Amino acid sequence: MAKNSSPGLRWQRDLPDATVRYFQDFLPHKEADQLYTTLLREIPWRQDDVKVFGKVYAQPRLTSLHSNSLSTYTYSGLTLHPHPMTPALLDLMEKMRQVCDHPFNCVLLNLYRDGADSNGWHADNEKELGKHPQIASFSLGAQRVFHFKHRRHKDQRHKMELHHGSLLLMEGAMQEHWLHQIPKTKKVSDPRINLTFRHII
Repeated sequence: MAKNSSPGLRWQRDLPDATVRYFQDFLPHKEADQLYTTLLREIPWRQDDVKVFGKVYAQPRLTSLHSNSLSTYTYSGLTLHPHPMTPALLDLMEKMRQVCDHPFNCVLLNLYRDGADSNGWHADNEKELGKHPQIASFSLGAQRVFHFKHRRHKDQRHKMELHHGSLLLMEGAMQEHWLHQIPKTKKVSDPRINLTFRHII
């Protein structure tokens, strides 16, 4: 892990084909608490069905897509129509832009109601994201463990805890060469909100 002088940056890891930066205290605790409460109350959460190997399942989490510039967005076989950005989301996105210097125009929110909710191995590599997209993943609420592994180098497997108010940046060719997941756990009973900011072409 290499230290970096960027404000709030806890550590940076240069991986094969990718870079991961982690800001553990990206948002002050009190501000993170307020945003968590606001999003739980204001976001139109929904649970979609997904087809896996020919069978239909309810996604093991709730989601909501927001953008002021997109008409539709497709991921994991789902075509979604974004809701407008709320003032709270716009404010957070501006904070992301200041740190990342990246023109985010969309955010996908996931609500993990407890440890039984999860997100399996995947990459954010939809064609709408372009080549080597930058993904900004912001966490609120319960602490969950984030796993990531290289597609080819089997010895390259890592995991880390994502704290309340933290920001994880996935950069370089991360989405091309790596997979990530939030697995189920019996150790967590409280909700977690994850917001992934991205730029849709």
